[in-house]
This record gives sequence, structure tokens and C-alpha cells, in this order.
Amino acid sequence: MRSVSVARFRLASRRVATVRSRSLGVATGTFESPSVPARICRLSPFPAQSERISPIPVPLLRKDLSVDAPGGVPTPAAGRPSEGQGRASRRARQRGKVASHVERQQLDIPIPKYFLKEKLEVIKGREKILAQILADTGLDMAEKVWRGFHQHKKTEKLRQEEMIFLGMNPPPLFNEVSATIIQAEKVTSLRNEVQIKHEEKYREALVTIKDDLKLIEGPDIKENLQDQIRHWFIECRNLTGTFPDYPHVEEGGSALIFSNKTPQQVTEDILASQEEEEKNKKNKKKAKKPKKPKEDKEKKNTREKSKEEDEGWKMSPSVFLPTMEEGNNVYKDMWRNRDESWNFPQDHDPELIKQEKRKELESEIRIQVDELMRQELKNLKLAVNREKEQPVKAGKKKGGKKKKKGKKGKKGKKDKDLTADRTTESLYRELVEEGLLIRALNVNLSDYIGEYSYLGTTLRRVSIEPMPSLLDVRQLIALYGILPLGSTTVHENAPLVKSLLLAGPSGVGKKMLVHAICTETGANLFDLSAANIAGKYPGKDGLQMMLHMVFKVARQLQPSVVWIGDTEKTFYKKVPSAERMMEPKRLKKQLPKILRLLKPDDRILIVGTTQRPFDAELQSFCKVYQKIILVPRPDYASRFVLWKQIIQRNGGIITNALNISCLAKVTDGFTQGHIVQVVKGVLTDRRIHRQNYKPLVAAEFMAALTRMSPVYQEEEESFKDWYAKTPMGKKRALALTGGLAEKGKGEKKEKKGKKEKTKK
Repeated sequence: MRSVSVARFRLASRRVATVRSRSLGVATGTFESPSVPARICRLSPFPAQSERISPIPVPLLRKDLSVDAPGGVPTPAAGRPSEGQGRASRRARQRGKVASHVERQQLDIPIPKYFLKEKLEVIKGREKILAQILADTGLDMAEKVWRGFHQHKKTEKLRQEEMIFLGMNPPPLFNEVSATIIQAEKVTSLRNEVQIKHEEKYREALVTIKDDLKLIEGPDIKENLQDQIRHWFIECRNLTGTFPDYPHVEEGGSALIFSNKTPQQVTEDILASQEEEEKNKKNKKKAKKPKKPKEDKEKKNTREKSKEEDEGWKMSPSVFLPTMEEGNNVYKDMWRNRDESWNFPQDHDPELIKQEKRKELESEIRIQVDELMRQELKNLKLAVNREKEQPVKAGKKKGGKKKKKGKKGKKGKKDKDLTADRTTESLYRELVEEGLLIRALNVNLSDYIGEYSYLGTTLRRVSIEPMPSLLDVRQLIALYGILPLGSTTVHENAPLVKSLLLAGPSGVGKKMLVHAICTETGANLFDLSAANIAGKYPGKDGLQMMLHMVFKVARQLQPSVVWIGDTEKTFYKKVPSAERMMEPKRLKKQLPKILRLLKPDDRILIVGTTQRPFDAELQSFCKVYQKIILVPRPDYASRFVLWKQIIQRNGGIITNALNISCLAKVTDGFTQGHIVQVVKGVLTDRRIHRQNYKPLVAAEFMAALTRMSPVYQEEEESFKDWYAKTPMGKKRALALTGGLAEKGKGEKKEKKGKKEKTKK
């Protein structure tokens, strides 16, 4: 019974499969083996890649078909089964379960092996060809990728080398410190330590050697000086018949007489001076020569002018050359042929110290000897000239009274000291409390970043005068401000500059340069700006007291810088109504007087800053300020250096993603102050920490720049036009033209003179 039901089920499944395959339009083939269920196979043109269609599941057939029909043909199920049909359906379910179990065991259809055996060689050859094609295509693709990657790296490297060669990018090890520099720094640090030790030993040796010389050689020096002066007394007595007058302490005492001279040379000098006095008396008695007529003078003047024109301009002799020659001579005499083989560690030389200290000791002992010898000379005069003692004293008293009167007259001409009863410390304290003496910012001149203008010479060839570059301004500040204030020798020998004006738009660093002068020289900074002195020390007496205090403290604590910010307000053409309460023109009349009172020895510099010089009266403005420096807006080269260094100083890291050249090009017209403000606004603490993950980009700085107004070309041209009207600007224009205008005027005058002569 079981075998019959299985056979019926197989027959039904075959019929359903054939019906379905016909409906799908697929060529089918069945195996007649009774033990294997039928399957549908779609044959591909290549036997190795044939795809099998999965068989139709049996449970789907059971839902719609019944297997209990006579003859084993399945019939559709009725709506409501009878009792006999119910039993048949139970049996059919049991048989279906058994059939499904059998089908699970026999799921895969066995594939004959002759499919592969017949075409084995063809399949192997085809696989070799396919493998070779795939390998070739894979190698080609890999080679293409590798070549592209290698060429990309090569071009990138060449581009970086080109940018480094052009100076647009720094070298690879630019920011890294090399081993040689580290070694050099170590050597310099060790050298500094050794120098400090040697300096301490040298200071100790100065004291000990001087004390030893005072004990050993001091008495001998004193005796020799006394013998020389006594011998001088006797020689003068023998030559002139009277004892000489002893030189005063202010004149130098006996050092004035015996300055590297023997007693015989001193006597010869006395005789020569007497002969010169006699000759001068004879020359005074001669009649004066008659004056020459004016025509001869005019001829001489014309000859001298013609000689000067022929000779042309000649450079004046250098003031510093004699000091350099003197130092060179000292080196040749003392150090050039000196044997230093014994002094390998370069310690101090005790013999040189002894030579210097002998001179100091001799000058100290000479003061004591002069006091003793003055008293001795007085006793000699009393002993020898007893009869002439009283009239001599009377004459001295009268002469002394006259001298005192003359001194009193001179003192009356000088200005009175309004704060004679006050100390410098109290004046200093008052000025600080009033805000007139301020602390200078710690800014060096090297912090004023810029670059030279390399196109200046080419522009001058086309008769275009360029604006000075930022490094030119820095150099002028060093020449006119820092060197004369910092060095007394430079101040004495260099041309005297009492006042300096810095003119330029806002944000170009004028105030920074003033603070840099004070930082580099250690000068005091006094602020006499119109806004700062408003309401302080009112009235004429108060203003006079304020200026007296400022310049008295500035002289006693020199070097000093007196800064007048917005100095155009002091020289307003017309005071605006909003600023009349400030009285900005208080210093206008006082500044020229102050400049006249400044002596050549006073290391005091008046520095004015202005951003609108064309609002001031030109004549009075230029009388006060001797030198005028135009501070321009930065050019492309200066902006490039500014962006780079300011970003690095504020903690930024410059990578290839940040195009500094683009920033320098876009910010044409923006000043240093704008750039610093933008960088500080972008580089916050949070942004600095995120640089490793997200590098800086030029677009980050653009948003802040859009909120600022630049300096336009018209404003810069107005500064140039104003400078051309000043005396310095006119002199510069004449120097650039080469004096062609002067030559033309001279030729016209010569022609007029010739015409007048022909008429006569």
C-alpha cells in the first residue's frame, strides 16, 4: 500500500512539472528513473556554467491537488468533504509526510562525470587563457595606478622645490634648529659663563691691585710730585722774579702744568708765552688796513661760486673717523705685537691694570699734593714779599667782588627754577600720578616687521617717487632716535635732531615706534598729547609749571622722549567746536621756546605722531619738527612677511593649506593693525588646539577682514602731496631733479649780466 501511494505521488509531481514548464516556455527534460524525482534543467551554452532550476515544492501541489482520484490522477478538492473523503485525506496527509521525508533524503540530482571528461582539455585551455587575460589586465591596472601615484608625488616634490627656490615657501628644515646651531649656542653659553667668572676676578683685581699700589708706590709718587712742583716754583722765580700763581682746582691744578712734561719743558713754555704776549701788543699798535671796495667783493663772490659749481658737491669729513683711527692706533701700539701665549684662558693682565691704576692713584694723590703746595706757595710769598703782601690782598678782594657782580648779572639772565625746593623724586612721583609720565610698552624695534621695496629704483627711473618701505622707516628711527639717545658719543658727534614727526594713516605702527625708541634706549616717556593734558595745570602759570617739571625731570633722568600724540591738534588751522573745551592749542607757542632751551648735551627727543597732518598750519608745524618721516601702509612683500610672522607669534601653524600669498594679495590697503586684529580674532585658544585636526585656511581670515575699512590710494596720495609742500619735501624734490632748476636760473642771470655790460 505504501509503495502504491509513493508511485502515485511521483506521477502527479511529474505531470505538474511538465505543465508548468510548458507554461513558462522552457525546454525540459526528465529522467525516467523511478527512484529520482523529476527536475527541470535549463542548459547553458557552456556546460561548466550551467544553472539548475530548483524543483517545485511538494507542499504547494498538495494544497491545490488531491492524489486520491481513481487512476492516480489528481483532482481539485471539493468544498466540503464527506466521511470517506475525510479518511482519504488523512491517509493522503500521512503519505505526503512520508514522501517529503523521502524527498529530503534524495534532494540532489546526480550529475554524470562524462560532461567534464569529454571537454576536459578544452576547459583547461580556456581556464589558462582566462587566467592569463585576468593576470595581464590586473598587472596593467596595478602598473597604471603605481605610475600615476609615483608621478603625482614627483610633480608635488618638484612644485615644492620650485616654490622654495622662488622664496614662496620656507625650506623643509627652516623651522628646525640644526645641530651646529645647538652646538654654537652651547659654546656661547659656556663662553658667557667663563666671561662672567673672568669679569668677577677682574673687578676684584682692580680693588686689590690699587690698594697694593697705594701702600707700596703711593709715598714715592707723592714725593716726586712735590719735588716737581717745588722745582717749578724756583725756575719761575729765577726767570720772572716772582712766584707763579698756582692753577685752580677747576682748571686741573698742577696736572695742567705737568701734563707729560719735564720741568725744563715747562720753563720753555713760560718763556714762549711771554714772547707771544709781547708780539700781540706790538700788532695791536699797528694801523688797521683799509677796506676794499664792494666791486672787489662781488668779483670774489662770483669767483667762489664758479669754483663751487665746478667742484660740485663734496661729502663732509666724517666725525667718527678720528675715533676709529685712534682705536686702530691703540690696537697697533698695545695689542698687535703683544705676546699672549702665557695667557691661554684669556684672564686679566695685572701689568695693564697696574698701569691704569697708577694714573688714577697719581690723580688722587695730586689733589692732596696741590692743597699742600698751595699752602707752601702762600708761605713762600709771605716770607719773600712781606712788603707787598697787603696791596696784593686788597687787589684780590676788589677783583673778587667784581667777579661776583658779574656772576650775579649772568644769573639774572637765566630762567628761574620754579621747583628749587623740591627733589627729583617728588617731581617724578607727581608726574606719574598726573599721567604725564607713563610706562613704555616692552616693544623692540625688530618687532616692527616689514620688507624693503625692491621696485623703488625702477620707479625712480620712470620719474615716480615711491613711498618709503617699512624697513626704511625702521632704519630712520634707529638713526634719528635710538642711536643718539642711547649713546653719548653718537649724540655729540652726529647731527643734532631735537624733534621728530611720524606721519601716516591709523594702524601703521607710529605709537609702536615711539615705545620701541624708549625700550631700546631705556628712556623715560612723557605724554604731552592734547587729550592727555586737557584739564591739567590750567592757566598760563600752570602750563609753565607743567612744562618746567617735565623738562627738568627729563634732563636729570635722560635719555627722555616727549611724545605728543595727534600733534596736528596743537597746530589746528581751525579748532572744531567739539574740541574747544580741551584747548588743544595750549602748547603751540611754548614748543618753539622749549626747542631753543634744549642744549646739545641734553639727550631729549620730542616725537610727534599724526594721522591728519593736512589739518595743521604748515609753517608753524614744520618749524617745530626738524625731521618728518612718512609711515606708509605695507606693500605686498611686507604684508607677506607680516601675515606669516604674526600668525606664528600668536600660536598658528603654517601649512600648505594656508595660502599666505593669497592673503597678502587680498589685503592690499590694510594696515599692520588690521592684520594683527584679524589674526588675534581668529586664533582663539580653541582654534589653536584644533589645528592638528583642522589646519588653518585663508578663508577663515576673510570674514573678519570684511568688517574693516582699508586705507585707500587717495589717502596715501594726500600724504605724499602734503609732504611735497614741506621744506624737507621741497629739498628732496630738488635733490632728485639734480638741481636743473637752479642751473637754469644761474644761466639766466649770467645772460642778463652780459647784456648790461654791453649796454654800458
